[in-house]
Amino acid sequence: MPPKVLVICGPTATGKTALSVELALRHGGEVVSADSMQVYRRMDIGTAKATAEEMRGVPHHMLDVAEPDEDFSVARYVDMAGRCVDDILSRGKLPILVGGTGLYLDSLLSGRRFAAFTGETRLKLQRRAEEEGITPLWEELKAIDPQRAAKLPLADGKRILRALEVYYETGKTITQHDEEDAVRPPRYEALTLVLSFADRADLHRRIDERVDEMMARGLEQEVRALLAEGVPAKCTAMQAIGYKELAAAIQTGGDVGQAAAEVKLRSRQYAKRQLTWFRRNQEAKWLLWGKTPDFQQAIQNSTHYMEEFGLS
Repeated sequence: MPPKVLVICGPTATGKTALSVELALRHGGEVVSADSMQVYRRMDIGTAKATAEEMRGVPHHMLDVAEPDEDFSVARYVDMAGRCVDDILSRGKLPILVGGTGLYLDSLLSGRRFAAFTGETRLKLQRRAEEEGITPLWEELKAIDPQRAAKLPLADGKRILRALEVYYETGKTITQHDEEDAVRPPRYEALTLVLSFADRADLHRRIDERVDEMMARGLEQEVRALLAEGVPAKCTAMQAIGYKELAAAIQTGGDVGQAAAEVKLRSRQYAKRQLTWFRRNQEAKWLLWGKTPDFQQAIQNSTHYMEEFGLS
């Protein structure tokens, strides 16, 4: 049987950090972040990275493991986070995976395998995209892997290049890799708790309040500092919600207040996509807040689910 882990996920601003720390303290756990942007150093406010006070002495892993100008991939996450989880298990502790990046969570839990590529194929494909445009490359992918091509619009050049790279490096399409992964036993057996609000309006209000708090804590200054040190505005890290909008305003002399309003909108849209992703897991246990989070009730419910699952 795969080793058991606890997952606490859900859309942004739903109290994942607070609940995970409390459960870690009660059940001898350590937190492994599953957030694609919290891996970056010096990006603390806009990613809602847990502070030392919020951690309350609970070890947190997969925070600050990359520079903002690095291209951090899901493959790299699975490799590094998997080693963290295995180490926690080897010490008799409970791994608690916490975050809102569904792809990272699913890839780690399933044991999805990623080939180690040299990068030469990607560079060749990128040069072709610059010279020919993305359309011929999409047509090429359509001939090789029509199922994946049908899922990728022309605007998603990054994934089109990735799909071609996988085929030319491994001889198998991404669709074939996904089919093989689907029949492979999972790496970990997870109890998944999803946090959200019963009323979507309350979630939106909470998100807006979170953005206001980030601005008050100095998100604008954090973005300015990253730009000042030479972090490219077009790199992956700076495409994160909050950073992209403020960087654009700062660089063009735009209205930072309007940028913050756009951050709220983009965050609400992202939360909707997160909820759609997490609803696919029919085994997940949902903890839905009322107007405000009730952590005592959530701890009680979580403990009950953990006992049923064999985690306490």
